Amino acid sequence: MRVTLSEPKRGNPTLLAVLVVASLVLITVYFREGDTGLLHKAREATLTVTAPLSKVGTAVAKPFEAVGDWIAGFGVSRSEVEQLRQQNAQMRAQLAQLEEERKQYERISSLVQFAEQRKFTQLGARVIGRPTSNWEGVITIDRGTADGVEPGMAVIAAQGLVGQIDTVSAHASRVRLVTDEQSGVAAMIQRTRAVGVVNGSIDRTLHMDFVDKAKLPKVGDVVMTSGLGGVYPKGIVIGDVIDVDARRADLFPRITVASRVPITELEEVLVLLGPVSVESTGAVE
Repeated sequence: MRVTLSEPKRGNPTLLAVLVVASLVLITVYFREGDTGLLHKAREATLTVTAPLSKVGTAVAKPFEAVGDWIAGFGVSRSEVEQLRQQNAQMRAQLAQLEEERKQYERISSLVQFAEQRKFTQLGARVIGRPTSNWEGVITIDRGTADGVEPGMAVIAAQGLVGQIDTVSAHASRVRLVTDEQSGVAAMIQRTRAVGVVNGSIDRTLHMDFVDKAKLPKVGDVVMTSGLGGVYPKGIVIGDVIDVDARRADLFPRITVASRVPITELEEVLVLLGPVSVESTGAVE
């Protein structure tokens, strides 16, 4: 079987020669004629017609060129953006750490100042456990017998009385809160000097009992430890009176007190270790 291959068509050499000669003639005439020549006028007319079209094409293409440049620039700076993002995250983490250290310094400074003003022999401790339910009226701190902590010692915060050491191990202790239903504190109304006992309750509300009706407190009066009984030093703020109910049928008024200590936010406390100078423990507002 024979396969016949067709030969490629060749161009017309005569036509090519004619076009070349015509081009040479036109170029020669164009350079020899003046600016008013026929070919120059034809060129100017062509530019006049095509110039608006060229401007329109440039205007249409510019937005696409700008988008292309933006995309190209974005691709080039991608690594730089990622680096800046990482640096920003590191700076925010460092800022958060510095802010936490500042707040901790303020809290500890307030505690130390409060204790030094009253010449308390104190031991700083961190809260490592809070009440897990409304029925539990204790917190746990990271100090124990190895640090000289014993049951019965008072525990305070910068805002006032927290409670009393209940049980102790070598490196931790449970603190029974003043708001616990099993707690009782010998107390005194700062303004009237009326004494009584502040008791906790199952709903964590404080009530001051056995106050003489002749020395009724007012809402807003400060309640502090009286120092009677020798359990708590005198002059530690317990809270503020928020309600007074003096019914005739009752022997003593019903006084409700709100603790100033934010138990759910408490992070550091002081354990009072040694004897206290009663003269130095004035009332605080």
